[in-house]
Amino acid sequence: MRLTPFQIETIKQHVQRCFGKTAEVWLFGSRVDPNKRGGDIDLYVETDLHEPDALVDAKLKALSAIKYEMGDQKIDLVIYRRGMPVEPIHFEALETGVRL
Repeated sequence: MRLTPFQIETIKQHVQRCFGKTAEVWLFGSRVDPNKRGGDIDLYVETDLHEPDALVDAKLKALSAIKYEMGDQKIDLVIYRRGMPVEPIHFEALETGVRL
């Protein structure tokens, strides 16, 4: 995995602060492979939030807080609302990702 301990803690802290204490986060995509270089940070978040306005607000707040602490980087945030239908991107993230 190509994230520093500081980056992992920063991501986890802000995801739980913005999406709720029960939110969980996985890193997936190219940053999981230690042999690759560069690439954006692909994050998969599972949350109990369901209200569209609350989800948009949480996503914007989490991304801005993470970027503020880690510097401006390309971060993709895939959100799964628990209890909703699972889409192919959710399967891929869980199958290839690493829980932070």
